[in-house]
Amino acid sequence: QLQVEDDDKIGLYSYKVQSTITSRLANTMIQAKMVNNAKRSQHIVFDVQVPKGAFIDNFTMDVNGITFTSKIREKSEARKMYSQAKAKGKAAGIVRSNALDMENFKTEVNVPPGMRIQFELHYHEMIRRKLSSYEHVISVKPGRLAKHMEVDVRIIEPQGLRYVHVPNSLGDHFDGITTISKGEKKAHVSFKPTMTQQRKCPTCSSTAVDGNFVVQYDVNRETTGGELEIFNGYFIHFFAPENLDPLPKNILFVIDVSGSMWGLKMKQTIEAMKAILSELRAADQFSLIDFNHNVRCWRDNLVSATPAQVEDAKKYIQTIHPNGGTNINEALLRATFILNEAQNLGMLDPNSVSMIVLVSDGDPTVGELKLTTIQKNVKQSIKDEFSLFCLGIGFDVDYDFLQRIATDNRGMAQRIFGNQETSAQMKNFYNQVSTPLLKKIQFNYPQESVSDVTQSSFHNYFGGSEIVVAGKVDTENLQHLESIVTATAANAELVMETLRDVEELDGFMKKDKYADPDFTKKLWAYLTVNQMLAERNTAPTAALKRNITKSILQMSLDHHIVTPFTAMLIENAEKDEIMLADQPKDPRRGCCPGQCLRLTPNAPNNNKGIPAWANATAVPVSFMPEQRSPPVSSLSINRVDNDPHFIIHLPKSQRNICFNINSEPGKILNLVSDPGTGVVVNGQLVGAKKTENKKLNTYFGKIGFYFKNKGLKVEITTETITLKDGSYGITLTWSDTGHIIRKQLLISVKKENNVTITVGEEMSFMILLHRVWKNHPVNVDFLGIYIPPENQFSPAAHGLIGQFASEPEVYIHHQRPGQAPEKQQATMEVKGNKLTVTRGLQKDYRTDRVLGTDVQCWFVHNSGKGFIDGHYKDYLVPHLYSFLKKP
Repeated sequence: QLQVEDDDKIGLYSYKVQSTITSRLANTMIQAKMVNNAKRSQHIVFDVQVPKGAFIDNFTMDVNGITFTSKIREKSEARKMYSQAKAKGKAAGIVRSNALDMENFKTEVNVPPGMRIQFELHYHEMIRRKLSSYEHVISVKPGRLAKHMEVDVRIIEPQGLRYVHVPNSLGDHFDGITTISKGEKKAHVSFKPTMTQQRKCPTCSSTAVDGNFVVQYDVNRETTGGELEIFNGYFIHFFAPENLDPLPKNILFVIDVSGSMWGLKMKQTIEAMKAILSELRAADQFSLIDFNHNVRCWRDNLVSATPAQVEDAKKYIQTIHPNGGTNINEALLRATFILNEAQNLGMLDPNSVSMIVLVSDGDPTVGELKLTTIQKNVKQSIKDEFSLFCLGIGFDVDYDFLQRIATDNRGMAQRIFGNQETSAQMKNFYNQVSTPLLKKIQFNYPQESVSDVTQSSFHNYFGGSEIVVAGKVDTENLQHLESIVTATAANAELVMETLRDVEELDGFMKKDKYADPDFTKKLWAYLTVNQMLAERNTAPTAALKRNITKSILQMSLDHHIVTPFTAMLIENAEKDEIMLADQPKDPRRGCCPGQCLRLTPNAPNNNKGIPAWANATAVPVSFMPEQRSPPVSSLSINRVDNDPHFIIHLPKSQRNICFNINSEPGKILNLVSDPGTGVVVNGQLVGAKKTENKKLNTYFGKIGFYFKNKGLKVEITTETITLKDGSYGITLTWSDTGHIIRKQLLISVKKENNVTITVGEEMSFMILLHRVWKNHPVNVDFLGIYIPPENQFSPAAHGLIGQFASEPEVYIHHQRPGQAPEKQQATMEVKGNKLTVTRGLQKDYRTDRVLGTDVQCWFVHNSGKGFIDGHYKDYLVPHLYSFLKKP
């Protein structure tokens, strides 16, 4: 992160978090008040983490007495209003992006000298029961010392509080500062560190407050485990029985061992799996499947979890060496076959529960590649007989797909990020699903009394969890609502009757000034929207999906919440300045958040604030050119990364086509030349230090961007990143992290890693830096470039990559063994040419800059001849900012 000279002049004079939990519904407000004491304008970022699954329902901002308030609108309508405001040069933007168990809500505004600004965000969520307790997590990351800091949590639970605990999650530095006062049904938690207590050390100017503030509690339970609450026309039924013996389970672990799992991911997966295997019970049966392009079984059938079998499984896992592609379809079908066969042969205990746990970090690259087909195949094979749980490892996994396929098969998915905590995250997920208590459960409500019943649960009831049912109470004068719950547990059929006196709850809730009078209505809406989102994911027809989408949209508008189909407009009283709170297009492209309140370098700029497009983490980069570690250049609409190895992704046909270009050091290749948008991208080649096998490899050592309509030029080398605007220029080095913003063009530099260039909402580019050992006898530092296919080039676009903005028709047929049997050949028809192409792997280095991720593609020989227009020499240009001359 770049530091600027006036960094200490931004004063955070108040940072306040207030959260009230009413019967498991948490309403949270995060507020920050700041002032710019510097002599010049500063960019101030309000960047807070909101728990995944929470609904943002309000945001306000006050800039020197001008108040911005929020409204929820249908997404396309909101974007239209936002675009109209932005066209007048009066817009700022807000986006949400993904993190571990959180999402980021972020806004950045330009604050003139002496001006005060206040941000305030409100969201609500249902606190879920995990491992026998409720846990409320609040992200507290002020980014700097606050004159006044406060975290205030109030808990109101009509059922009565068993205990309240605040673990030391912010570190030993804050021992003894949190106070807890607990009554029979209410509790108050307060954390108010002084500025001295916030300091990392007595003389430090930085804050030690950086992490999650966690409150854990549980409620008193009836022996039946059921609790029914009726208030203001809605009912909520919590069901969490205790003291039940877990049912035996039949479990198949399906582990991805493709090449992308190499390194820390695999090491930690093995470590976690060994710990998980140790926790199997004697009554359990299990087996292991590991897969890459092939599928292997440790045992072809389920075996009992005896100590000897568990030890043998651990030894097997220890021998795994990741390599090859990813055949998810065949691996899951093999797992379902083993469970179905065991069921058909009568090898499973009738009271046992069967499940599959899939661990993977990537999309399918071998076998069946169409995700909807895989989803359909697995659903047909499982037949609602058992559950599928998915662990998606890393940033680039298609988490949406894993969520869909798990929800479709009565399971759940969780994203695990490949870092030092991967193993612990995996074990925590397994602990949540590994002790099934109930096989079947049924709630019976009197039909004349209730309607619109929604349920939040899995088919199987897992240890430490809770099933929640909500609905509307139709009878106005209803005083009592009886419910009978029937459930199949390990040894018995449980019949539980629950009864709640409405008047008692009514009296208690109305006496407490902190209690949310709409908690039952909000919980019902929360559960209903989440259930509809899950149903939409698995809807079998487009018509049904459209109907569900309409219902979600209506619920979002009625209850003022941001969902994937709505956006939040934030505007001032005069409605001449508008901001947009929206979700990113592709949730799986999330990145880790930075500091909460931070500054960006003061490059002169014409815009009042950074718009929504300026959050580089939300820009989907499905394709971009880039290179490998022993240099090779690849473009994936697109990517060039290595010696120029181009990977062109064709979105319509879902194919990757690769070709290689060998030219001479110093030559400049045109990648994109678009007279329609005035955009040029050129790459200058640099040679290796010497030839190998009579060949001198070349790579991109310098990449130039010319945005003619803005008059801006950007030059990126392996040493510097430079922006030129006429006589004005600014340069960053690869040792910096920061932003340059000018004329709505954003350059984001990530230290020693990559540069992202974002142009309005129309296009983006990513350039990766590949460093090699300084004294390497052959290799040199080089750059890889990635260009998303979503970039809005004009029909006139050309260049080695630009020409594929209009996707050509490609027909591949007559697949056959090549000279080497593992390298298939085929005939490709494109642009009137018939070419012989070879199946192979290229590398995408965006997620792993050392080893890269394998990308399956059809390779076109002879420098792409027949696939690209003309000859590659037609794409040589004289200068780094030259447009390509039309032949």
